[in-house]
Amino acid sequence: MVADINVTPLVDVMLVLLIIFMITAPMMTQGLNVDLPEVTAKSLRQEDNNIIVTIDKSGAISINKVPQVRALMVQELKKHYSVNKDQLIFLNADKNVPYGEVAQVMADIKSAGFDKLGMITKPPEKE
Repeated sequence: MVADINVTPLVDVMLVLLIIFMITAPMMTQGLNVDLPEVTAKSLRQEDNNIIVTIDKSGAISINKVPQVRALMVQELKKHYSVNKDQLIFLNADKNVPYGEVAQVMADIKSAGFDKLGMITKPPEKE
């Protein structure tokens, strides 16, 4: 009598599982195309003392409608932060401004100390 384990069924099952995973793995990396709905939300209440940083089409930056050089923008925002640490700040960027530039301005706002950053958008146009 031989007391060996027969591994042939185990190898067969493992090969079948390997083939299944090889076929399904590429399908898992592909995303689904989803058309997200446009929604409208109620506007947040705004106070008069909020700071609005604006980036126009040409990339010029202004704080509360006062033109700023980007190098001095952080210093100006730090002055505002030292006066009121709970102050809200809103970013109003033109849709044609490159995303990298908007992200850099957001990083500058964060480095000035502001944690509460809002984005100003316009609601979708009704057809």
